[in-house]
Order: sequence, then C-alpha cells, then structure tokens
Amino acid sequence: MTDANTKNLETAAYPEGLRRVAIDPVSRVEGHGKVTLLLDENDRVHQVRLHIVEFRGFEKFIQGRPYWEAPVMVQRLCGICPVSHHLAASKAMDMIVGATLTPTAEKVRRLMHYGQILQSHALHFFHLSSPDLLFGFDSDVAKRNIVGIAAAYPELAKQGVLLRKYGQEVIRITAGKRVHGTGSIPGGVNKNVSSEERDYLLKDIGQILTWSHESLTIAKQLFEQNLDVYNTFGTFKAHTLNLVRADGALDLYHGGLRARDLHGKTLFDHYDYSRYWDVIFEDVKPWSYMKFPFLRSLGPEQGWYRVGPLSRVTQCDFIPTPLANQARMAFLAFAGGASAGATLGFHWARMIEMLHAAEMINDLLHDPDLQGNDLVSKGERQARGVGVIEAPRGTLIHHYKVDEHDQIIRCNLIVSTTHNNQAMNEAIRQVARQYLDGRKLTEGLLNHIEVAIRAFDPCLSCATHALGKMPLQVELLDADGERVDVLTRGADINCNSTG
Repeated sequence: MTDANTKNLETAAYPEGLRRVAIDPVSRVEGHGKVTLLLDENDRVHQVRLHIVEFRGFEKFIQGRPYWEAPVMVQRLCGICPVSHHLAASKAMDMIVGATLTPTAEKVRRLMHYGQILQSHALHFFHLSSPDLLFGFDSDVAKRNIVGIAAAYPELAKQGVLLRKYGQEVIRITAGKRVHGTGSIPGGVNKNVSSEERDYLLKDIGQILTWSHESLTIAKQLFEQNLDVYNTFGTFKAHTLNLVRADGALDLYHGGLRARDLHGKTLFDHYDYSRYWDVIFEDVKPWSYMKFPFLRSLGPEQGWYRVGPLSRVTQCDFIPTPLANQARMAFLAFAGGASAGATLGFHWARMIEMLHAAEMINDLLHDPDLQGNDLVSKGERQARGVGVIEAPRGTLIHHYKVDEHDQIIRCNLIVSTTHNNQAMNEAIRQVARQYLDGRKLTEGLLNHIEVAIRAFDPCLSCATHALGKMPLQVELLDADGERVDVLTRGADINCNSTG
C-alpha cells in the first residue's frame, strides 16, 4: 500500500464557479474511499467530504440463513478485523440461545480478542501510519510507504511484522485459522487452549511485552518532538462512546455503554447495550454508502460522536493492567491533557492499548481455565440477540432477529468506522482549513487529509451499507470493449438509459 500514483487530482466545473478536487482512492487504509474538495478560484475550501464508494450487502444476504452460521459468515466483511465480527456475532447468538458462558469459553474468546487487538494495532501503527509519522506528512511520496520504512528503519519494520505475527498466532490457536476462523460458536467455543499451545505462546510473550512497550515509547516521543503540530492537527472536541467494565475499567470484550459530551459531562453510563437503539440512531446521506450514527438525546446535527482507542483510553476510569495504566496516566498528564483530545492522539492511545493487549494475553496464558473442557452452554431460547465488543477501531454492534425456524430475519451492523463517520469528516475539514485553504495544492498537502483519516484507522469495507439513494452508473460493453448501453441512477432513484 503506497501513496505513489494513488491521487487522482480530478477537477470539474461545479455550480457557483467552484471546482472539484478528488483524492481517489484514499491510500493506506482498509477498504476503498475517496475525498472530494470544492474550491473557488482563489483555492479557498468550500466543502470537504469523505465518501465511501463501495458497499457490501451483508445485512441483507444473511437474512434467511440459520443463526448459527452468522459468526462465520459476517466475518467475511473484512480480512483485517474478522475476529471482531466473529465475536460480536457470537455474543449476539449467546443471547439467542440463552447462554451464560463458561469460564473456559469466555477466557478463550478473550484471548482470541486480545490477539486481534495486538495484531491490528501493530499493523496500523507500523505498516499504515509510520511512513507519515517517521518521514513527515509531505515527505517524498516514493519512500513514504512500508518499503521505505523497511529500508530506513529495518529493525522497526521487523518488530512490527513480528508483533503482528504473534497476534495472528494467538488467533490461529483460539480460532483455528489466522483469518476467518471458526473457534467461537453460539454459547461458547469449539476448542480450548491445550497445554502445548499455551507453552508455545508463552515462549515469546516476554519479547512481545518488551516490543509493545518500545512501540509506546516511539509514539510518545513523536508527540514530544512535534508537540505544536500533533496537538493541533485536525483537532476538535467531540462526544465520546465506548464500553466500560462495571467498575469503570477499560474492558475491550464486554461491559456497559458510557457516553460523555464534548465537555466531559456523562450522558449515560453502564447502559445495557442490548437496548442500544434507545440511545443511538442512524442517519443516512445520499453521497455516501456509510451511515451517520448519533446520540438520540442530542439529535443528528449535534449528536455525532467519536469511538476507538482515543475515546476508550481517556474515558475509562483505569486500565486493569499495570504497565498500560501507568502509560494512560502519563498520556492524560502530557501537555496539560491537551493530547488526550488530539486527533493524532489516536496513535499514542493505540499503542497504550497494544501494551494492554500484550499484558492481558500474558495473564490469560497463566490461567488454567484455558485448558478446561466445559466449552458450551445454553438456556432459554430468545428471538433477538445483540452483541457489542470493542473492536480495534472502536465500538462494534451486531443486532439480529431470528424466527421460529432458526432463520435470521433481520440484521443491523453498526461498525466502529461508521460510528466515527462524522468525526472523520470533521477532522478532514479542520485539516483542510489549517493547511489547504488558499494554497496551491500539492501531493504533500493532500496527504495531510489522508493522515487525518488514517489516525482513525478506518476499515471502510466493514462500514459500507447500500442506502438505495447513492448515484450509480452501469456501463454495458460488448466483446470488443465498445459501449453498448449506459444506465444511470441519480440520487432521486430515477434511472435513465443513454444506449
């Protein structure tokens, strides 16, 4: 994933004398998206939007399938964060079958989840964001990629690869495969962690803890060296949302919903996520396949919010592992707390969570419950199931309804990147005002927009939804590549043929 040849600086005539500039596609993110800017003749920015231009119809084509297929099917949304969907769907199906997980089942799932957090955070920091952070936002595009990092910082690149590899090994052992595993099932898991598998993972956990701590140090040093830029780059105040444990601790697997407004006032706390629709609603816009969630009490215009590592680390009361909690306190105290609200603070918070994941893996590997044989439970059958988990990118909601024939009749997914949709749009607007407004555009300046998007570590593939209103053009070509017909559908849903 490199920046080279990825920016199509497309311009076109627009009403009121504005011209359009497109960054298409946005690079070094999971999935496909683009950004459009509308500029006047003096290069003043009038509009900036992040568009999601792909869609996947999982919420529709999963209908009619038996509920026990959901944990395996829905993870095909993504190859980067399949474990998150696997577990969120499993938690929803636990409600369907009326299960209370056994200690072994819950701890195997938690181990799987923290392996996912570790590998995903390592991938993002070292492979997707480090070229910007280490070389500079407007550095030479030819080296601003993972190949350039490997050449300039070979040990750092190796460290990132091995951190991710370890997380994937945790996933392989708990889920059966590194990608799209089958380990979690409705009501529990289909295997435990054997003594041999435990010992295999324990062999390297000390090194993983060391590397995670070193990665955290790098993130902190980047802030110290670039304080003026990092604290102001695309920064804005936002409401926040995430899960917290019953005692207020950070818990990435389970908890109640906590939301605070942009001034830090608690809007609701320990809210039962099985009724999430009472506090969260989703808006749609015709220019994106991604929905726009908002807090019901504040409305669609003012109720948008931010999720993910930055919200989780700042909003929890403490982190229940010592090294990560110490790092959290340092993060909150840094520069008078200003960095805790900075868009680029996501990177630092993400490394705190990666260290926490390594500590949790270490703790779980020393728990004998992993070798237990009581793997599955069930109780009174239910018609509705809601599963919520803190995925690497933020709060992930899976909601299903099942009929008397065990078939799924309704599915709603609100993924982490969808929660962050409006926040990402706000971030790129701020960056456009700070760095692009009134200036002649260059590749390096446009990369500033992408840097703001990458800070959220978006998974655009997961976040897509077909709204039925997005303008669409389909071309029919003959065997020689000649255009036979063109069917265009506008935002008003009217279709017109030009063939």
